Formats: sequence, C-alpha cells, structure tokens
Amino acid sequence: MKIRDKNGNWIEVTDLKKAIRQTGWYKEYQHNPPVESDKERQAYWTDMHEKLLALKERLAKPKN
Repeated sequence: MKIRDKNGNWIEVTDLKKAIRQTGWYKEYQHNPPVESDKERQAYWTDMHEKLLALKERLAKPKN
C-alpha cells in the first residue's frame, strides 16, 4: 500500500496497524521546551495519521 504525504512523496505502508500507532505518537511529540519546528512536524504527522486512518476505513468497507 502507498499513500502520498503532504509534500507529495509516496510512502509505502507495509504494516498499516503499526503505521497508525506510530503516527499517532509522532503527531503528539514535541521537544521540552518546545521548538519552532515542532508545529511543522506535528502538522506533517497529523496529516499522515489522518490519511492512514482513511486508508484503514476504505480497506474495511466491503466491496460489492
């Protein structure tokens, strides 16, 4: 399976469940104390997480 990240790059997903779990962690991560780039990274991982969840939902739908 492949998804496109917000930069237009194709990312191959070999373990959807693990990828969803990892992006869920990454989208919450920030340095202590926070740094300016944390917001950009969180936006990237939030986007990836949402795309993976949408892929999971799409794959779960029965095909007619």
